[in-house]
Amino acid sequence: MSLKGDPAWPLVLCGVKVALLTDCYLPRLGGIEVQMHDLGRHLVAEGHEVHAFTATRGADGTRHGQEVIDGVQVHRLAIPLPGDLPVNPLAPRELRSVLGDFDVAHVAMGVVSPFAMDSTRVALGLGVPTAVTWHCVQDRFRFVVQAAGYVRRWSRRGAALSAVSSVAAAPLVGLSTTPIAVLPNGISVADWAPSGELRVPPGGVVEVVSAMRLATRKRPVELVAAVGAARSELTGRGVDLRLTILGDGPLRSRVLTEGARYGDGWLTLPGRVTREELRARYLDSDLYVAPARLEAFGIAALEARTVGLPVVAPAMSGVSEFVTDGVNGVLTGPSTSELAAGIARLAGDTALLREITVTNQTSAPACDWPDVVRAAVAEYERAGA
Repeated sequence: MSLKGDPAWPLVLCGVKVALLTDCYLPRLGGIEVQMHDLGRHLVAEGHEVHAFTATRGADGTRHGQEVIDGVQVHRLAIPLPGDLPVNPLAPRELRSVLGDFDVAHVAMGVVSPFAMDSTRVALGLGVPTAVTWHCVQDRFRFVVQAAGYVRRWSRRGAALSAVSSVAAAPLVGLSTTPIAVLPNGISVADWAPSGELRVPPGGVVEVVSAMRLATRKRPVELVAAVGAARSELTGRGVDLRLTILGDGPLRSRVLTEGARYGDGWLTLPGRVTREELRARYLDSDLYVAPARLEAFGIAALEARTVGLPVVAPAMSGVSEFVTDGVNGVLTGPSTSELAAGIARLAGDTALLREITVTNQTSAPACDWPDVVRAAVAEYERAGA
């Protein structure tokens, strides 16, 4: 049953056929890839039929074909490109032949998303109710986006536009003729919440942890410099810091070099780990640091905060959506020195560190998947209206 143009849309939105359209998808691992997969499987659990269309090839190298992952029908529309870039200028023709059968299209936008932009144009051209969600902060590119004019065009054609945080939405405000909603990322809170006896951070040695791709945008080198500086400041106060960064990437050697400037044995880089290992590492840590300035949301920081860890992050990042300064952690200025001061302030104040830990352990954030799915469905209703 097609609901396009049905005046009763908001009242009958159940068992809807949803097309998720994203440049990147599993088996690639990243914020958009994992979030779109998780959104899809939770929509399926709510009784919707979900298909994902992507320019990412499959784990077995398949570039064109279909497979089912956690109940989601995944359509691969990839072509051979250097570095397996998720770009396919030939995709619109195929999308045009199939998207008309869907009740709603939900597009995931990154900083540069040619497949997503093509998908949006095709869906709107077919008259399919379309929701577009930005998973990035367009602050540096706002004038380019404004000059291109596609945000305004999409909103005028009825697309429901959203971003994963108010930080990510802010650069788009004024570029659209309709409101930019906030559709947050989600987690399964029960999978991350602490169980059993609550952990109380000890004095003396503070275990600092972070999880990220070791790439420039995530600022891993600056993280090491900030923790190293805080460590030097706290030495005379009987507090030592040890840092573990979970993840891998092209800056690994630079991170190790930066760490050596502040001594030996305090920095650990285990590489990429599973979600189960990540949770276990968080449970054995005392403090989480999210150093990225242009973080649209900060899913790893949200997971750490749900485990109970106090979080230190720049106030300008999307982490501020679920971390209140002095309540769930410390929000700082964007510079490395300001980040270091925030780390030293929290790690050096055992009473504050323990108070925030207890707060985070006993109060779950409002980003559980049932809530996020309801918010997504509200966006589909807005698109259908």
